[in-house]
Amino acid sequence: MSFPTNLFNSHPKEDGDFFWGITKILGFKPKTLSIYKKAFLHRSMNKKDDKGNAMNYERLEFLGDSMLGTIISKHLYSEVPAGDEGYLTKMRSKIVSREHLNELGKDLGLINFVESRIPKSHFGQNIHGNVFEALVGAIYLDRGYKYCEKFIQKRVVEPYVDIEQLEGRVISYKSLVIEWCQKQKKSFDFDVYEDTGNDPLKHFAVKLSIGGDVIAKARATSKKKAEERAAKRAFFALQDKMDN
Repeated sequence: MSFPTNLFNSHPKEDGDFFWGITKILGFKPKTLSIYKKAFLHRSMNKKDDKGNAMNYERLEFLGDSMLGTIISKHLYSEVPAGDEGYLTKMRSKIVSREHLNELGKDLGLINFVESRIPKSHFGQNIHGNVFEALVGAIYLDRGYKYCEKFIQKRVVEPYVDIEQLEGRVISYKSLVIEWCQKQKKSFDFDVYEDTGNDPLKHFAVKLSIGGDVIAKARATSKKKAEERAAKRAFFALQDKMDN
């Protein structure tokens, strides 16, 4: 199949490779290629449009996040007629969790399209989910709601959304532990303590105390991750009590 020579602007081969690569992921051909290129443009490139506005994937990420939430909400509303608001909200949170979106982005190999001055090996895990959301935003701008819904159905709902499995999936052990402590009227505290490790990358150490007793400790490259790991260990240590 041939395309007019003016379909791509300055770098026909590079744009052509991008066009076919993104078409394979989308399952349909993009109309305005520049929108999709912006979905993979990292802020480190310091690019601006004709009006001097910053050009990167972050605004598309914002839009894609909203579209993803709306379409998943519609799907759950239709598929789980007995689900109340709390149930539907919890299920949606599991589907669009950062961890899950990172998995989606990885599975599609989206990082291979990212244009950045930062080596890809230096990116954190969230880059995968961020560009996935940006891609959803690009689809909406380029093709509208129906194509956006079609993409999410094919790439998210069909391969990943199993209601029974999702019901048993834990998004945050920290939330479960806090909820249990509040129900049991037990005090809890996540304390950062001195990490004496010799890792080249800075680590945070956290100890979780419940009712004045230290239940679990953990360390990670961020305070949030360390707290979640400590909570997970506490959850399994107290699982018999928490299940009752």
